[in-house]
Amino acid sequence: MLNTLEFVLLLLAAAVVLVTLFRSMNLPAVLGYLLVGAIGGPHALNLMQTSHGASHLGEFGVVFLMFSIGLEFSLARLVAMKRIVFGLGAMQVLGTVLLVMLLGRLMGLGLAAGFALGGTLAMSSTAILSKLLADRMELDSKHGREIIGVLLFQDLAVVPLLILLPALSQPAGDLLFTLGLASLKAIVLLTLVLGLGQRWMRWWFTLVARRKSSELFMLNVLLMTLGLAWMSEFFGLSLALGAFLAGMLISETEYRYQVEEDIKPFRDVLLGLFFVTVGMLLDAAEILLNLPAVIGLVIAMLAFKFAVVFGASRAFGSPPSTAMRSGLWLCAGGEFGFVLLSEVMGQNLMPHGLAQVAVAALVLSMLLAPLIVQFSDKLVLRFVASEWLMRSMELTRVAATSLGTEKHIIICGYGRSGQYMARFLEQENVSYVALDLDPERVREAGAAGDTVVFGDAARRETLIAAGILRASALVVSFAEVEAALRVIHHAQSLRPGVPIVVRAGDERDMEKLLDAGAAEVVPEAFEGSIMLASHALALIGVPLNRVIRRIRDIRNQRYSLMRGFFHGASDAADGPDAAQQRLHSVTVPPGARAIGKVLGDLQFDELGVIVTTIRRHGVRMPTPAPDSAIEEGDVLVLLGLPVGLEAAEQRLLQGG
Repeated sequence: MLNTLEFVLLLLAAAVVLVTLFRSMNLPAVLGYLLVGAIGGPHALNLMQTSHGASHLGEFGVVFLMFSIGLEFSLARLVAMKRIVFGLGAMQVLGTVLLVMLLGRLMGLGLAAGFALGGTLAMSSTAILSKLLADRMELDSKHGREIIGVLLFQDLAVVPLLILLPALSQPAGDLLFTLGLASLKAIVLLTLVLGLGQRWMRWWFTLVARRKSSELFMLNVLLMTLGLAWMSEFFGLSLALGAFLAGMLISETEYRYQVEEDIKPFRDVLLGLFFVTVGMLLDAAEILLNLPAVIGLVIAMLAFKFAVVFGASRAFGSPPSTAMRSGLWLCAGGEFGFVLLSEVMGQNLMPHGLAQVAVAALVLSMLLAPLIVQFSDKLVLRFVASEWLMRSMELTRVAATSLGTEKHIIICGYGRSGQYMARFLEQENVSYVALDLDPERVREAGAAGDTVVFGDAARRETLIAAGILRASALVVSFAEVEAALRVIHHAQSLRPGVPIVVRAGDERDMEKLLDAGAAEVVPEAFEGSIMLASHALALIGVPLNRVIRRIRDIRNQRYSLMRGFFHGASDAADGPDAAQQRLHSVTVPPGARAIGKVLGDLQFDELGVIVTTIRRHGVRMPTPAPDSAIEEGDVLVLLGLPVGLEAAEQRLLQGG
């Protein structure tokens, strides 16, 4: 048996290894934490005699999670989405709970256990689904707005569920009194905190912030969070409710975003520990013994939640395709299911075997969630006949917009970056077709005369309709890497060699995007740093010509397409650019020694020369690979110093 320190060290090591492994496989980190707890828990290796200490720390993880949800609580956002949140969201949660209670009753399960199980299964994964929506650029789609609205209601529903679950553990005769008393306490606490606390909270945070001490500010955040959590527990309610109220109060102040950043490390680490403690409750032998029940519960959960969401969405007037997508996205389980299930186990509201089956079913459903989302479009096209018509109408609009264009630029994404790009192209009289998934933005920009149309650039057929086969270039103006990779893949498969320029939020994504086929990647942080440095140098008196030259040198080193220039007769042989790299194009004539060879065989690098582009049959192939074969009639664009260029041309034509 390990002592506390040894157990914590082993726990941390296992968590780092397993979470890293799960992250590398694009799986939720929560599954790694659950596995760590299951391995070290009393039903497996039993590395620690008691897990009460870790369990108490894990409770603080839930406290900080609820505090974060309170921070994100926006009354204005709720009002704007009230129809989806309190309509569709409420129908999804209540419908799932009632359906599970009914089926549980038919199978001999008590009302309290059925309610607890229904609340657990009703939750979906906010972390997984919001990330998938962002990666697929579907946050502003019809089903994206429905999914976000339902997830928001689920987050809010956790608070009353955490109040109700302890009350359900009371004797049946006292249940009504206990529920009434808990509700009264919650109303009194909400009235006191929200009615009197907002003005006081802003005043107090302003007082602390004026001390200009980051550690004092952090201590104050912890004091407010844990203090209101204690007050809630003192009233006989849950710690999580008090933390949620603290987040709500701070969300109304100007310190919201700073607090959110400060609290994140505590929340993530302690929440990870909470999932480890949940994993300790997993009994692998019990789960294997009830494996058919686990699989059956997973299938039932996916089917029933899909049916509830589909029916609710249709009742709110959504077309079948949107309702089906929303149902497929929301049918799996989520992290809050474990939070509720931990409370259920602590209150002994359901049999041990059923609790183990429920935990295993949640884990399996979260593993299946990304796979279901990936195939959701194909399932909708397969089972919803009207989707073909809608998709055809969308593609028709895209094709009609691009029909009269030739040698145009396709802009994928029409946010701020895409619109700035369009303005620049208009000034140069270059035609473009922009694709965007925000219907309101497309409507307003289209009414203003911009050439923008609703369409998903990450779909192959949309790029065809936008005229990828006639376009001179393609620009990806959004910073979502996975979506950009899909756009690049489809563009390269449809038209190999088309120049693709991609915006990247971080330099770490450059190699990935370049390897996928992007001709150039523009990292925001890099460009922002250059402009900051240039303005700072100019303001302290560095000559402007030196600043401009420095910026040019830095960009030449970073952007391959901006390196070098074609030398002309007007350029002096002994001018200031004589010692700089230049571009030189060489046409491969019949009989040239290089025909049939690959670029790597020519060893241009030893001459200080690189091949930036190969033009073949009128099509440019930027950044050709070393295994690219040379054909008769190719035009190779070489970059290097004059001496190296001369030697490279000699080697290309005559060998040597």
